[in-house]
Amino acid sequence: MVRRDDIYLYLGPVERLELQALITKRNTARKLVWRAGIVLATADGHGTAQIMRWTGMSIPTVWRWQERYLDEGVAGLKRDKTRPSRVPPLPTATRLKVIAKTVQKTAPNASPCSRAPMAEAMGIRRRVLVASGWEQA
Repeated sequence: MVRRDDIYLYLGPVERLELQALITKRNTARKLVWRAGIVLATADGHGTAQIMRWTGMSIPTVWRWQERYLDEGVAGLKRDKTRPSRVPPLPTATRLKVIAKTVQKTAPNASPCSRAPMAEAMGIRRRVLVASGWEQA
Protein backbone atom coordinates (compact mmCIF):
# COMPACT_ATOMS: atom_id res chain seq x y z
CA MET A 1 0.00 0.00 0.00
CA VAL A 2 1.24 3.47 -0.84
CA ARG A 3 1.93 5.64 2.19
CA ARG A 4 1.20 9.31 1.99
CA ASP A 5 2.76 11.51 4.64
CA ASP A 6 2.28 14.90 2.98
CA ILE A 7 -1.27 15.56 4.22
CA TYR A 8 -1.53 17.36 7.53
CA LEU A 9 -4.70 19.12 8.52
CA TYR A 10 -5.33 21.50 11.33
CA LEU A 11 -8.95 22.45 11.84
CA GLY A 12 -9.86 25.55 13.73
CA PRO A 13 -12.86 25.42 16.06
CA VAL A 14 -15.16 27.05 13.49
CA GLU A 15 -14.19 24.64 10.70
CA ARG A 16 -14.50 21.63 12.99
CA LEU A 17 -17.98 22.71 14.12
CA GLU A 18 -19.05 23.27 10.51
CA LEU A 19 -17.86 19.79 9.46
CA GLN A 20 -19.44 18.14 12.50
CA ALA A 21 -22.71 19.95 11.77
CA LEU A 22 -22.67 18.54 8.23
CA ILE A 23 -22.28 15.03 9.63
CA THR A 24 -25.02 15.34 12.25
CA LYS A 25 -27.68 17.06 10.10
CA ARG A 26 -30.30 14.59 8.97
CA ASN A 27 -30.75 16.17 5.55
CA THR A 28 -27.09 16.25 4.56
CA ALA A 29 -26.31 14.20 1.46
CA ARG A 30 -24.46 10.97 2.20
CA LYS A 31 -21.55 11.89 -0.06
CA LEU A 32 -21.06 15.14 1.85
CA VAL A 33 -21.11 13.25 5.17
CA TRP A 34 -18.36 10.96 3.85
CA ARG A 35 -16.29 13.91 2.65
CA ALA A 36 -16.60 15.74 5.96
CA GLY A 37 -15.78 12.50 7.80
CA ILE A 38 -12.62 12.03 5.74
CA VAL A 39 -11.44 15.53 6.62
CA LEU A 40 -12.28 15.19 10.33
CA ALA A 41 -10.56 11.79 10.56
CA THR A 42 -7.48 13.18 8.79
CA ALA A 43 -7.35 16.14 11.18
CA ASP A 44 -7.65 13.74 14.13
CA GLY A 45 -4.53 11.93 12.92
CA HIS A 46 -6.10 8.77 11.53
CA GLY A 47 -4.24 7.09 8.67
CA THR A 48 -5.51 6.55 5.16
CA ALA A 49 -6.08 2.82 5.69
CA GLN A 50 -8.21 3.47 8.76
CA ILE A 51 -10.21 6.17 6.94
CA MET A 52 -10.74 3.80 4.01
CA ARG A 53 -12.11 1.10 6.32
CA TRP A 54 -14.37 3.56 8.12
CA THR A 55 -15.82 5.18 4.96
CA GLY A 56 -15.55 2.29 2.53
CA MET A 57 -13.85 4.61 0.03
CA SER A 58 -10.73 3.93 -2.05
CA ILE A 59 -7.29 5.48 -1.61
CA PRO A 60 -7.72 7.93 -4.52
CA THR A 61 -11.08 9.04 -3.14
CA VAL A 62 -9.66 9.72 0.33
CA TRP A 63 -6.72 11.58 -1.16
CA ARG A 64 -8.98 13.57 -3.50
CA TRP A 65 -11.11 14.95 -0.67
CA GLN A 66 -8.12 15.65 1.55
CA GLU A 67 -6.54 17.67 -1.24
CA ARG A 68 -9.81 19.40 -2.15
CA TYR A 69 -10.24 20.50 1.47
CA LEU A 70 -6.68 21.82 1.58
CA ASP A 71 -7.23 23.75 -1.66
CA GLU A 72 -10.78 25.03 -1.21
CA GLY A 73 -11.91 24.43 2.37
CA VAL A 74 -15.41 23.33 3.33
CA ALA A 75 -16.88 24.98 0.22
CA GLY A 76 -14.82 22.59 -1.93
CA LEU A 77 -16.39 19.59 -0.20
CA LYS A 78 -19.90 20.85 -0.89
CA ARG A 79 -19.70 20.87 -4.66
CA ASP A 80 -18.78 18.32 -7.28
CA LYS A 81 -16.43 19.20 -10.10
CA THR A 82 -18.16 19.69 -13.40
CA ARG A 83 -17.63 17.02 -16.00
CA PRO A 84 -18.00 17.26 -19.76
CA SER A 85 -21.15 15.88 -21.31
CA ARG A 86 -20.90 12.31 -22.51
CA VAL A 87 -22.75 13.31 -25.69
CA PRO A 88 -20.38 15.24 -27.97
CA PRO A 89 -21.70 18.56 -29.28
CA LEU A 90 -22.95 18.82 -32.84
CA PRO A 91 -20.49 20.21 -35.36
CA THR A 92 -21.04 23.89 -36.16
CA ALA A 93 -22.09 23.18 -39.75
CA THR A 94 -24.79 20.74 -38.59
CA ARG A 95 -26.01 23.19 -35.94
CA LEU A 96 -26.35 25.91 -38.58
CA LYS A 97 -28.33 23.55 -40.84
CA VAL A 98 -30.69 22.69 -37.97
CA ILE A 99 -31.19 26.39 -37.17
CA ALA A 100 -31.84 27.19 -40.82
CA LYS A 101 -34.39 24.38 -41.11
CA THR A 102 -36.05 25.47 -37.85
CA VAL A 103 -36.67 29.05 -38.98
CA GLN A 104 -38.00 28.10 -42.43
CA LYS A 105 -41.66 28.87 -42.93
CA THR A 106 -43.99 25.90 -42.90
CA ALA A 107 -47.18 25.34 -44.86
CA PRO A 108 -50.31 26.94 -43.31
CA ASN A 109 -51.76 23.61 -42.08
CA ALA A 110 -48.45 22.06 -41.01
CA SER A 111 -47.57 21.64 -37.36
CA PRO A 112 -44.21 22.90 -36.09
CA CYS A 113 -41.40 20.39 -36.36
CA SER A 114 -40.77 18.38 -33.21
CA ARG A 115 -37.43 16.93 -32.14
CA ALA A 116 -37.90 13.46 -33.60
CA PRO A 117 -38.84 14.55 -37.16
CA MET A 118 -36.15 17.25 -37.08
CA ALA A 119 -33.48 14.76 -36.04
CA GLU A 120 -34.65 12.30 -38.70
CA ALA A 121 -34.66 14.99 -41.40
CA MET A 122 -31.14 16.06 -40.44
CA GLY A 123 -29.80 12.51 -40.18
CA ILE A 124 -28.83 12.73 -36.51
CA ARG A 125 -30.02 11.00 -33.36
CA ARG A 126 -32.74 12.73 -31.36
CA ARG A 127 -30.72 12.43 -28.14
CA VAL A 128 -27.83 14.32 -29.75
CA LEU A 129 -30.24 17.00 -30.91
CA VAL A 130 -31.69 17.38 -27.41
CA ALA A 131 -28.23 17.40 -25.79
CA SER A 132 -27.11 20.15 -28.15
CA GLY A 133 -29.82 22.43 -26.77
CA TRP A 134 -32.20 22.47 -29.74
CA GLU A 135 -35.70 23.45 -28.75
CA GLN A 136 -38.84 23.26 -30.79
CA ALA A 137 -39.64 26.49 -32.64
